[in-house]
Amino acid sequence: MKLDLAKTDRPYYTAPADPVLRTFPTYSYLTAPGRGAPGGAAYSAAVESLYRAAYGAKKQAKAAGADFVVPKLEGLWWVESDLPPLTVPRDEWHWKLLIRMPETVTADMVDGVGFEQLTEGEAIQVLHVGPFADEPTTLARMDAYMAEHGLTMNGLHHEIYLSDLRRTAPEATRTILRHPVRREREPIAP
Repeated sequence: MKLDLAKTDRPYYTAPADPVLRTFPTYSYLTAPGRGAPGGAAYSAAVESLYRAAYGAKKQAKAAGADFVVPKLEGLWWVESDLPPLTVPRDEWHWKLLIRMPETVTADMVDGVGFEQLTEGEAIQVLHVGPFADEPTTLARMDAYMAEHGLTMNGLHHEIYLSDLRRTAPEATRTILRHPVRREREPIAP
C-alpha cells in the first residue's frame, strides 16, 4: 500500500478558514532555491527539477517496498528589502520550493535538487481559497491572530499548494498559508 502523507499527516495538509496554532516537527524535503516571479522561467525550471527528483526517489522507494504518493508542491518566500514584502517587485522575490519526503527517502536517493530537513516548530496556518492576488486579506487575518495571541514571525512565509493550478480556476485555488511563530507575551484574555 502506498504511503500518502496527505492522509496520514492531516494536521500538516489541512487548515481551517480561520488561523490556528499548530506544532510541526522536523521533516525532510526536496528543495530548489531561486529568485524571481512565480511562474517565471527560473521558477518553472525549479518545479520541473523537483518533480523529476521526487518521481526518481519514488521509483527507488517503490523498488524497496516503500512506495508513496508524491506530496504537494510547497514554497518558502521572502524578500531582501526593508519594504513591505508585497510591495517589492515580483522579480525580486526569493523562494525555496519544496516537496516533502517520507522518512524512507534518504539523500542518496535524490538527484538534481537539494535534500534538507526543516523544523518549523510552532506555526499558525490558515486555508486561503482564491487567487494568489487575494492573499493579503488572509495574511492580514494571520497578522491579527499573531497580535491577539502575543506571537511574532519566527521563520519564512510558507505556502502549501493543494490545488493543481493547471486544472483549477483561480477563484477555487486552495493554498495553506503558514507562518512559524514564537511567543513574545502571554495572549490577551478574552
